Amino acid sequence: MPDDNFDLNLFLPYLLNQAAEASSLAFQQIYKDRYGMLRTEWRVLFHLGVYGQMTASEIGLRANMHKTKISRAVQKLTERRFVTRARDEGDRRLEHLTLTDFGHRAYDDLHRVAQRYDAMLTEGLTEVERDMLRGVLQKLAATRPRDFT
Repeated sequence: MPDDNFDLNLFLPYLLNQAAEASSLAFQQIYKDRYGMLRTEWRVLFHLGVYGQMTASEIGLRANMHKTKISRAVQKLTERRFVTRARDEGDRRLEHLTLTDFGHRAYDDLHRVAQRYDAMLTEGLTEVERDMLRGVLQKLAATRPRDFT
């Protein structure tokens, strides 16, 4: 029997997912077409571009991504010469990841596109609405699920 009291289109997790998918598709096509990257690879590239040298664990914490996905992305980015790896002298288990010159050029290119794309996505919003939207999304992103049943 249908539930007339539940509107799936107003269920926040569903709505957020729909908005994320719709807003990321065009940008996703750009990094895929220009550089052959998948979403996880793009995210690793951008973390290194924004924060500089990092370990995979540091990226995982900042990006909230599983270490296996990061490991695969780093492998692909290294094979395609976007990223270099250097073993930590004090702890051989750690690798420091850094963008290569090619990686920096790709990051710079995609960073410019991302800025234009972000502006285009929010052009119909007032400055107050843009700030509010970003603030609310940051709060939601920082919220950790807890037992609610």
